[in-house]
Amino acid sequence: MNKVQETISEMAKDLYAVDAIDKTTLRKFDIKSLSSVPNYTAKQISLIRHKLGLSQAVFAAYLNVSDRAVKKWEHGESKPGGATLKLLSIVDRKGIEESYNGVRLRLLWLLGGKVCIIIK
Repeated sequence: MNKVQETISEMAKDLYAVDAIDKTTLRKFDIKSLSSVPNYTAKQISLIRHKLGLSQAVFAAYLNVSDRAVKKWEHGESKPGGATLKLLSIVDRKGIEESYNGVRLRLLWLLGGKVCIIIK
């Protein structure tokens, strides 16, 4: 959300707080303030993962998809969609830690394909 959208959203919340607008109108402002989800190219998906320093398997675990799905995305054989695409855009904009409500998580890929989550 850009600064203008943030300002409008805050103004709408303030108007609702003083009963100047109703809840339905407030929700319309919230829906309009949602940012659109980009369509990522194979290269862009790969760059997001590399920027985070994650393997395909660990990146897949964060997105709750198979590592095969990530591999297909990065080779241009398929594209993420729906909720996965939205989550990918959040990870792209905010990184992994913020996508988990500010709780610092660190994933360790262990032998045998198990993922260990360390909360800091």
